[in-house]
Formats: sequence, structure tokens, C-alpha cells
Amino acid sequence: MTQHLWRRYSEWPLVIAALLFVVAYSVQVIGNISERDAGVIETIVWITWALFAVDYLANLILAPRRGRWFIRNLHELVILALPVLRPLRLLRLVTLLRVLHGAAGNALRGRIVTYVLGSAVLLTYAGALAVLDAEENASGSNITNLGDAIWWALTTITTVGYGDHYPVTVVGRVVAAGLMIGGIAVLGVVTASVASWLVEQVSAETAAEVEAADAPLRAELARLSAQVERLTSLLDSRPMDDTGTALKKPPRIF
Repeated sequence: MTQHLWRRYSEWPLVIAALLFVVAYSVQVIGNISERDAGVIETIVWITWALFAVDYLANLILAPRRGRWFIRNLHELVILALPVLRPLRLLRLVTLLRVLHGAAGNALRGRIVTYVLGSAVLLTYAGALAVLDAEENASGSNITNLGDAIWWALTTITTVGYGDHYPVTVVGRVVAAGLMIGGIAVLGVVTASVASWLVEQVSAETAAEVEAADAPLRAELARLSAQVERLTSLLDSRPMDDTGTALKKPPRIF
């Protein structure tokens, strides 16, 4: 078993685990559930955490250069070690981006659009849930329901920041900082993608104009080439003497 094969086989199970975690965590934050149901939901959350832990250990063991892989993937270890800070558990959703990369195909624009849309949706919803979890029961909080949380997440990720809703807890502000950084990154990708599309459109229009301008010249060249070929054919058909010189008149036969 190689690391590549492990990632290939574990990709979709981890996505299912991540989606299951989102549902369970959403129920924890939004739903008004009984103590018994809360225990079941918490068990599901810990099971998904165990699956992510197994994936991390498997990747570490199967990595060709374990030390290098460990250093380059410290963020995964941090995400794995966050079950104590419940709102920050949603960082595990970065696993979904692996599948977004595979589903996007080889086209550069396809990857950009998929990453931007997927990342924006994940960041917005995860940020809304996390800040609601941190702020809902805090003293002096102004984010007390899912609608307020989503509105706050949208204004934050787009860097608008109306200021009508804002976190007052430390964890909420940590979530806000992460969402701000993520929003800047997403907007940067959007700007670069739009600029690339505009450059391609201008290049295509310029190429079409050059093509149209060169069409008469190419037609004239084709006509001249045809005339040269006809003249060459006529010259080749004239009789030659023994020295290879074209005769002005065909030789008389007695």
C-alpha cells in the first residue's frame, strides 16, 4: 500500500465523514435536542474525529519521507488536535477540498471556479456555525441565531464588514480572523480569474482581427502561387534538346 493508493481509496470515505460531521455539528449548534440525542450526536462527532486521526496516521506512516511530510502537513495535526475547541473543529472540512481538486478536472479555469465556489460556501457556512457556537450564549453577544451568523459570515468573507454584528468572545474573534484571511484569499482568486478571462477574451478578439486583416493577403498569395505553378508546368512541358535547353520550336521530323 502506497500513500497515493491510500489517498485514492480514503478520499470519498473521508468526504462522507466530513459531511456527516457537518450535519452532526449543525444539529449540536442549531437544533434544540434532548440530552440523550446530544450524546448520540457527540458520539458521531468523535467517530468522525477518529476517522480523520486514522487518515493522518496512515499518511504519516506511508509517506516516502515522513519527516518532510510531517513538517509540510503540520496544519493537519493542528486541525486533528482541536476537539477541545469545539467551534474550531470545522477546520476539518478542508478535507473536502481534496475532492474538489479531483472533481475539477485538468482545466485551469475549472479548478479555479470549483475551488472558489467550494471554498466560499464552506468558509461561509463553517464560519457561521463556529461563530454562532461561540457567541450564542455569551454575555453581550449580538449574534444569537443562524440568520445573524450567516449574515455576519457573508459580510466578513466579502470584506464588507457592516459592523452591525460582531463577535465578543475570544474564540469568536479567532473564527473571525480566520474568515477574514480566507475571504481575502477567495477574493484574490476571483480577481485573478476574472483578469485571466479578460486577457483571454482580448487575445481572442485580437487574433480574430488579425485573421480578418490577413485574409486578403493570403488569398492574393494563393492566387500568385497558383499562377507560378501553372507557368512552371508550361515550362516543364516544353521540349528540350540534348543539353537541356528548351527548344523554341519542336524539331521537324523528315
